Amino acid sequence: MSLPADSPSAGEAARVEDDIIKRIAAILGRGPIPRGERHIGDDAAVLAPFVGQALISTDVAVLGVHLDESLFPLEDLGFKAMASAVSDLAAMGGRTKGAVIAVSSPPGTDLEELHRGIADAAVITSCPVVGGDLTRGRDVSVAVTVFGECPGKGAVLRSGAGPDEKILVTGPLGRSAAGLRRRRGGAPLTDELVVAHRRPWPRLAEGVAARAAGVSAMMDLSDGLGLDLNRLADASGVGFDLDEVPVAEGATHEEAISGGEDYELLMVTSDLERLRMIFADRGLRQPVVIGRTLEDVTTRTLRGASFDRRGWQHQL
Repeated sequence: MSLPADSPSAGEAARVEDDIIKRIAAILGRGPIPRGERHIGDDAAVLAPFVGQALISTDVAVLGVHLDESLFPLEDLGFKAMASAVSDLAAMGGRTKGAVIAVSSPPGTDLEELHRGIADAAVITSCPVVGGDLTRGRDVSVAVTVFGECPGKGAVLRSGAGPDEKILVTGPLGRSAAGLRRRRGGAPLTDELVVAHRRPWPRLAEGVAARAAGVSAMMDLSDGLGLDLNRLADASGVGFDLDEVPVAEGATHEEAISGGEDYELLMVTSDLERLRMIFADRGLRQPVVIGRTLEDVTTRTLRGASFDRRGWQHQL
């Protein structure tokens, strides 16, 4: 491929790319590398054997779709991309092992700023970035593939719920949607609800605790309770009746149902006391009971009224 006259030579372009990759590797390489593993620097990463079942999940975050660039710094796109992918491991009770990142961006994108956000999320989730790729593209997008493991009895699926079990969430809902609304209204980046939108926190410890407690089904609330609970019910072949929807302070009832990006965990269990005991023993906030599952798959209600399927969905 020939280069335009004002473009750098192939050798200069390679040096520029290598320099960028070195700086990014320095940003991402904050933690120690376990003995015998190889992370960034070779054609592929080398990881220690997984314990139990291996988990793999991929998420893509696009600037302008998953984050409003007029309201938030580019770092937040990297953080959200990483955190949302890790949340998929939390949703199955998994432990993190590592992640690979693929970034597409137009020339002039501050790739170091973007990767600082990725690195922040990698540190708080104990999920090291072990490799990745960079390419030129029209939009800024971050594809994150995460790897995890589930020792013992294995991962918790969406499909395991039975009738007459308790439905719980790990916390009040609507904080992320409320944060976006408040930011659009002029709230600072440090506002508590705005932080919930720009820097979501995957519930890894809660997912591991729920798996240890033997929950029958679980998933994360990425697209809103109105969608995700119906998806779990579809997968398990059950109905449900909700007593309440816990609304976060500062959020609306509708934001709690359909806002999305809360990343709290939705759990179903037949042994509520065991779940509460394990959460208490591990110093975790007690989950909130919101209802119960039903044998009749067609019954899906909130206080007796139809609970509509609504939330965040991409227009594909």
